[in-house]
Amino acid sequence: MTPDLQLRTLYPLPPSAGELPDSRRRIATTAEPNARSAPFFVLIRGISKVAWGVRTDVPAKIADELDRLAAAEPPVEDFQTPPLHAGSYLSLVGGQIAAGPAFRFPDTLATPAGVTLIDRLDLLERNFRGWLASELPWCSPIVAAIDAGYPVSVCFCATRNSALAVEAGVETAPAFRGRGLAARVTAAWACAIRSSGKIPLYSTSWTNAGSLGVARKLGLVQYASDWSLVDSNDAIHGGGLR
Repeated sequence: MTPDLQLRTLYPLPPSAGELPDSRRRIATTAEPNARSAPFFVLIRGISKVAWGVRTDVPAKIADELDRLAAAEPPVEDFQTPPLHAGSYLSLVGGQIAAGPAFRFPDTLATPAGVTLIDRLDLLERNFRGWLASELPWCSPIVAAIDAGYPVSVCFCATRNSALAVEAGVETAPAFRGRGLAARVTAAWACAIRSSGKIPLYSTSWTNAGSLGVARKLGLVQYASDWSLVDSNDAIHGGGLR
């Protein structure tokens, strides 16, 4: 797993990206089924490599300076340490900091029992609001734990299921939290993604205690740290718990 793979999974790259060095990208939107604006700037630091992206509407002079500073960022030793040039990035583009760990799944992962695949909007609407019928193909496989015939915890593709790797998204109905269901459906989803020949990934924010708990329970392995500057009016992408 590399920072560049994480960047490519979270943000679709324009055709011209192939002309840029591997660590440098221009990004426009998230790779979610209902895409949102990408961060102004995103920096993904691993233990040996660093990758970054600059939003396409950032003025060229500022984007070039962000590239220059990001190219001088060292690989991360402590994943929670802010970037070396964090203050400079903020002064150049402003925005709100969003940060968190990126995980890979362990090599050995057993498929849990008691889960099922969901492909019907009416089943989801019982305990989950906001889903659209148009999302279902992009988010599949959607793995669910069932109670009384309806999903109460689901894990799904938070990024479009067309790339080499796919990010997990997890949601559990409030009345069913704290029962280990999120970890169960996440493990089953990861097994399904691996069976399709793709790489399952999981990322979240440092402040999402529930999502970090799922990562610990499954023994996920952190391989990178995401640090982004987002518009304060935009919700930042991230897998983990909704």
